[in-house]
Amino acid sequence: MLPRSGDVLHVTRAASVQFLKPIMFRVIRVLDWPTYDGWMWLEGYELNAAGDAVSRRSIYVQAAGLRQLRAAAQPRQRTVPVRQRRPVVRTPARVG
Repeated sequence: MLPRSGDVLHVTRAASVQFLKPIMFRVIRVLDWPTYDGWMWLEGYELNAAGDAVSRRSIYVQAAGLRQLRAAAQPRQRTVPVRQRRPVVRTPARVG
């Protein structure tokens, strides 16, 4: 499983031995730092029981040990057309 920005994960000892006490984690991004095969660095927020962010962290985990609690919301389709910008009119400047 490759997490996406906005996913809420349950990170347990299955992901890494450092998580004796499981945490909920909201992903900001997957870092592209070099790792061993099957491992990854995640940057995000540790969440409390109410789902509020309590601390920003970077964690090193095995992808196979992560469990997704909530998927990130899908981006909404644009219902309003994008407004076209008017071109800038440039005129010569007088010098002197």
